[in-house]
Amino acid sequence: MIGSLLILPMLIGSCLGQWHANTVDDKQTIVHLFEWKWTDIAAECENFLNKYGFGGVQISPPNEHRIVTDPWRPWWERYQPVSYKLDSRSGTDAEFRDMVRRCNNAGVRIYVDAVINHMGASATGYGTSGSYYDCGNFDFPGVPFSSLDFNVPQGKCSSYNGGINNYQDVDEVRNCNLVGLTDLDAGKDYVRGKIAGYLNELIDIGVAGFRVDACKHMWPGDLGAIFGMVSNLNTEFFPSGSRPFVIQEVIDQGGEPITASEYTPYGRVTEFKYGLRLGEGIGGSNSMKYFSNFGEAWGMLADGSALVFVDNHDNQRGHGGGGSIITHENPRGYKMATSFMLAYPYGFARVMSSFNFHHDTDRGPPSDGSGNTDSVTINADGTCGGDWICEHRWRQIRNMVGFRNTANGQALSNWWDNGNNQIAFGRGNKAFYVLNADGYSLSEWLYTGLPSGEYCNIILGDFDSSTGSCSGPTINVDSSGYAYFDVDTGDDPVAAIHVDARVGESSGDPGSPGNQDPGYETGTVPYGWARTVIFVRKETISGQDLFIRGGIDHSKRSSCTSNADSSACAIGIWHNIGGSNAKFNAWKSGDDYLDWYGAENDQSSYSGVSPAGTPLVWTNNDPSYGALVSTEGYGYTPLNTWGEHYWMVDFEMLCDETEDGWFELKAYLQNGDGWESDRSQGSCGGTAGGTKPYSSNNHFARCGYVNVFEFNSNTCTINNF
Repeated sequence: MIGSLLILPMLIGSCLGQWHANTVDDKQTIVHLFEWKWTDIAAECENFLNKYGFGGVQISPPNEHRIVTDPWRPWWERYQPVSYKLDSRSGTDAEFRDMVRRCNNAGVRIYVDAVINHMGASATGYGTSGSYYDCGNFDFPGVPFSSLDFNVPQGKCSSYNGGINNYQDVDEVRNCNLVGLTDLDAGKDYVRGKIAGYLNELIDIGVAGFRVDACKHMWPGDLGAIFGMVSNLNTEFFPSGSRPFVIQEVIDQGGEPITASEYTPYGRVTEFKYGLRLGEGIGGSNSMKYFSNFGEAWGMLADGSALVFVDNHDNQRGHGGGGSIITHENPRGYKMATSFMLAYPYGFARVMSSFNFHHDTDRGPPSDGSGNTDSVTINADGTCGGDWICEHRWRQIRNMVGFRNTANGQALSNWWDNGNNQIAFGRGNKAFYVLNADGYSLSEWLYTGLPSGEYCNIILGDFDSSTGSCSGPTINVDSSGYAYFDVDTGDDPVAAIHVDARVGESSGDPGSPGNQDPGYETGTVPYGWARTVIFVRKETISGQDLFIRGGIDHSKRSSCTSNADSSACAIGIWHNIGGSNAKFNAWKSGDDYLDWYGAENDQSSYSGVSPAGTPLVWTNNDPSYGALVSTEGYGYTPLNTWGEHYWMVDFEMLCDETEDGWFELKAYLQNGDGWESDRSQGSCGGTAGGTKPYSSNNHFARCGYVNVFEFNSNTCTINNF
């Protein structure tokens, strides 16, 4: 019976996982670094994206592709595969693997643009990895694929010329060649196996998911079968059982029989109507006052099924339904549209990062005369040069990524409009946003719902979390939650504030246990005291007791000694659990620090036995034991959702003394194994999750969360309370 109960949650998780982005700390925005080299992406993960709260990167297709010289090295050569070898214009197999690892270690996920509907078109030649191909004869020995593996030579395409001529004919759209690209027969087991093998190699390397190209041209059932053959994510970086995030590109703007909703059972789907309608609002052809219910009520996909974006690499070039799309060529409108997208609670967001194609819609990325892609250059002010646009680095966009993370989980609130194109809205008690799309200034007292205080307007300035200061104008929220907004019609007709950018609140008096930054659970560095729980699974026998020792590793800080009262590596704690468990009560008495040296100077013994560190209590998840943790210090606790032998400590911790909210620990079994062996912890799963900020041979936990480990194991789970 136990086995049956375990299987059901696993199956449910397997299905639901394809809609979840697998980001660290549940970050809510990814960026498409279009045509960037792998070495540049790795550096951007480490030096920029992780600092501004981006959850991941959509990369250009990494597989071997045609080398097109007429026109000269266009962007779309990446969408003409000739094999699934990992050598492309962006770099080598080794550089790709290094990039994935470095980005994961920086807490930034990688999503591969997977081109699996087709192979290349027309030509014969050699690809970027040296593989021969003959597109006209459907011959791709680098896979290998032959004419037996394609729809047209097998008679499955009904059009007169093998191409798609009528988008009202579903069979033709899904079985014929898209603009001459050789359409694979994804209903064939051999083809499915080759595609799944490619995706699984990427998963083994450590990618978090896929943006699947041209899904409208594949039968939904074929996609479902392929996704069913795809492995769980690599447990070096992701929790066991995690499924790859799936984004399916389906261009659906209405008027065709194939709809985006057909693909929602298999993952998220690109919502192309979003950018069009938003462009109409920002551009003035539709009033912004109507956007209070933007999303599903406008005929778009369900919130949990939608991938939203202002523009993408196709429609910014007029392909795939350009229409009212706003791009970087209109910087003012683009910042307005993107800030609205990142403020409004609908869909999962993707930001575009472009290069200047100078109105040549075929033009490839900035490169030298031989077609080798140029590295991205970063200017002194943090923007990009050399024809790289880097919209994601614009202050108005990068700061709104943090806004979206802070507001995550908060519903739309306190909507206001002037009856036309000036609007404002809140996100619960976490954030507030104002947009002026009219031709005259907005000057209003508005109810924000936020705690009183001075807030950085992150559109016009940067908040420095280390000093609690703002480089630009601030906005004061009074004790009633009202603030005065003066938003003109200049280059940045937007204001945005949130609780993680309050002036003067980067640090301060830690106060008493229980006081903490009300915004810290959104992923910022906490300060003050915060309730923190540690679970360590270890099956023991009578007479054995489990302790933890920890703090910060001596190699990380100087002035670390065996005296916890003065050691820079020790972290202040205050035990929550009390009751009548005499042994535990004795050992916790005087245990004022998490440190590396067993009993503290004033820590009490029990029956002549000294504690070996900070004591833990044995717990399980069986309510029949009674809620004994709160009264006696052992037994059932609702925080334990896993089973027996999860030893627990529940304390208030002084988060100021951690490293960006993280601290280290190892378990010690008294009258048993003693110390755990050295650990090599990767990214943690759970409702909070996270990636350690530096390396050591210990477990890493987060102040203010429920942290779960296993003795002598690298697994880790970090949950919100």
